[in-house]
Amino acid sequence: MANQFLLIEDVDALGRSGDVVKAKPGYARNFLIPQKKAVIADKHTLRMQAKLKEEREKQAVIDRADAEKVAERINGTTLTIEVKVDPEGHMYGSVAAVDIVQLFEKEGITLERRNIVLPKPIKEAGSFPLTLKLKEGIPASYTLNVVVEATQEK
Repeated sequence: MANQFLLIEDVDALGRSGDVVKAKPGYARNFLIPQKKAVIADKHTLRMQAKLKEEREKQAVIDRADAEKVAERINGTTLTIEVKVDPEGHMYGSVAAVDIVQLFEKEGITLERRNIVLPKPIKEAGSFPLTLKLKEGIPASYTLNVVVEATQEK
């Protein structure tokens, strides 16, 4: 049985601030309420809904402007990462979202791991056109070049 909750903060895959959503009791009891991301929706808390939605709309304008600036800097960017391979040419590990976030930090762009859209970890050398999902759904595209690290022979 799902209960109704008023979201105080945005929650991925559930809703945005000011939305009344249904969530299972365990999820609410163990995550939403202790993290102060939601309150139980009743007639008293529903009065907060209009205020929360108004604040959310103001924040959305700011977030959209910030995301568009970041997207402008990122679009068309090419990042390069060196990876180690074994003698047969197979990569050790893979290139994951965390690695890409670190590459952007070296470029002076701060992102979160959840902004990186990576259908699957990259496990081979090559050039990969990828996208980002910034705040307010603003997309940005870039190219990731995965190159084999040069080994020194003795």
